[in-house]
Amino acid sequence: METVWFMIVAFMLVCYVVLDGFDIGAGIVHHFVGRNEKEREVVIRAVGPVWDGNEVWLLATGGTLYFAFPALYAAGFSGFYLPLIMVLWLLIMRAAGIELRHQLDNPLWTKFWDFTFSLASILLAIFFGAALGNVIRGVPLNETGYFFEPLFTHWGTTGETGILDWFTVLAGVVSFVALAIHGAAYLAVKTEGEMNARSRKIVSYAWFALVLVTIASLVAVMNVRPQILDNYYALPVGWIIPVGVGASLVMMKLFNAKGEDKKAFIASGAYLTLMLGGAVYGLYPNVLPALDPQYSLTVHNAKAGAYGLSVGLIWWSIGIVIAIGYFTFLFRTFKGKISIDDAGH
Repeated sequence: METVWFMIVAFMLVCYVVLDGFDIGAGIVHHFVGRNEKEREVVIRAVGPVWDGNEVWLLATGGTLYFAFPALYAAGFSGFYLPLIMVLWLLIMRAAGIELRHQLDNPLWTKFWDFTFSLASILLAIFFGAALGNVIRGVPLNETGYFFEPLFTHWGTTGETGILDWFTVLAGVVSFVALAIHGAAYLAVKTEGEMNARSRKIVSYAWFALVLVTIASLVAVMNVRPQILDNYYALPVGWIIPVGVGASLVMMKLFNAKGEDKKAFIASGAYLTLMLGGAVYGLYPNVLPALDPQYSLTVHNAKAGAYGLSVGLIWWSIGIVIAIGYFTFLFRTFKGKISIDDAGH
């Protein structure tokens, strides 16, 4: 049952990364796709009907984590207290950037909140990537099951580690580039004319950077946590994942070059899914590896009670059907292109 819940948490995390990822990515490329106030309004309108619903997947993932693996929730939310507070403020400022820019008809006011929306999105992408880097690298858990990390120390991956080091910063760069492409691909689907062309150009140029940082990150992972390959050797079917990552990169480039925007966006979503899925596959059964392996939290020592997990699975199944139905309705309702001259969505 704990393995089932491990996969459920991974699934919900992937949903958040893919769905809210294009909202964050739209914020990253906000000033590159939108060159004036009207065009930046189009970017906001592209994510406006869906961004807050997409963000709920993060809350749902946190709630599921608390329910299924309370020891992990307790350790992670105490050890990562400082970066989590920073992420909370960035989420608040991103939402404020979207909602408050319309409150006053003043150029300075609008530009300030556009800048806030973009900066918060950039920092969120980097922090989320760095968070995944910390999980892959491992944290200084001790015999009590808790840990504390400062924001940074000596920038190394051994000894007294910090939230930020060369490895976690590299993970943040991968996240930044990948989400920027994901957001640009989404805006290419939603926009027309020059904005559509700019979005495609961002995907085209940033793709080369994504290939480079993807290769660099894979080499870095092999250096920092070579044990991540153990599951791939034990169950070779997992090698489909890195093959899929390569294929999604190729398809992203080809579809974007052909102007098939929806397919390019799907390929970008597949890349994010497979990159995250590959990390999860390699880490299992660990849910929070420790620098000293004997203190690692796994699906076995971090899980909730068997009865709770069994009953919870029933209610989660009902809830996820409702959620998927809602999101299907939402995206079907707001499908299609957005015109600069259109006053509505």
